[in-house]
Amino acid sequence: MITPSYSPSEMRYDHGMKYRRCGRSGVLLPEISLGFWHNFGDVNTLANSRAMAHYAFDHGITHFDLANNYGPSYGSAEETFGQLMEKSFRPYRDELFISSKAGYDMWPGPYGNWGSRKYLMASLDQSLKRMKLDYVDLFYSHRYDPETPLEETLQALVDIVRQGKALYVGISRWPVEATDFACRYLREHDTPCLIYQGKYNLLDREPEQQGILKQVKEQGAGFIAFSPLAQGLLTGRYLNGIPSDSRIARDTTLKRETLTADMQARIKALNEIAARRGQTLAEMSLAWLLKDELVTSVIIGASSVAQLEDNLKAVANTSFGTEELEEIQRILL
Repeated sequence: MITPSYSPSEMRYDHGMKYRRCGRSGVLLPEISLGFWHNFGDVNTLANSRAMAHYAFDHGITHFDLANNYGPSYGSAEETFGQLMEKSFRPYRDELFISSKAGYDMWPGPYGNWGSRKYLMASLDQSLKRMKLDYVDLFYSHRYDPETPLEETLQALVDIVRQGKALYVGISRWPVEATDFACRYLREHDTPCLIYQGKYNLLDREPEQQGILKQVKEQGAGFIAFSPLAQGLLTGRYLNGIPSDSRIARDTTLKRETLTADMQARIKALNEIAARRGQTLAEMSLAWLLKDELVTSVIIGASSVAQLEDNLKAVANTSFGTEELEEIQRILL
């Protein structure tokens, strides 16, 4: 049977998704964005990737977040997206906000890593070919490079915009001082930093503790959180131990030693608060990130449409009472 052509829901902007202004730009991003980090590579079926991407767009998710080395294997998530673009999303390109990144190891030799002009420009050219795109909406420096002059990395981003290969640029996981320099340099070269991407969740609050959330707001940029569910720890999967098919059981990016007795107790306590709110632990964890305007969007990773459906419920209630926030704070101390 031939797969029918994709026709998105006519109600895609009427399912409750809200959109937040990204810093002082004209860009509005959905409160929930879809990340292609783990579950869209060549180890996953195209049918499942297609089902998740279709469901996301049908429910107002307009931002798809990728990077050159997402997979596994490297490049395969972008290749999957390229197939989706060709077969599903081409007519709706102007409704989508697509991001990619470069900064981590991608190919052998001295030119396939870090933040040189050569690497960033070559990588983006490869990404555009894989994704079947003429341009990305947003291109990131994926990590701070302590060896390459910041001016070289940042000027490459400026020139990428001037060449029409990206509409906006951003940085991911740069330290505080380098972030200040980057925002100033990009602004002075008429290519303001649109957004800062950082790891942020209930269990890892580094952007908050280091002042990055307030810093990027003062610089006129947005903030987007990745790993909002702590790679599954905040989904409720580990409330009663380690499932045999879980990420910890597979011993990949989430290690068994992470789930200590203390960690499990905290997760259970958070789950009790979520239940009182009428939310799952995952829904509450996403809602907590969106409780104020310091976070523009959160990037979720999903392995099924059912997970996506659950996570999208978070936008229905992102308000927290003072007592709730204080109780959550006590649990996390």
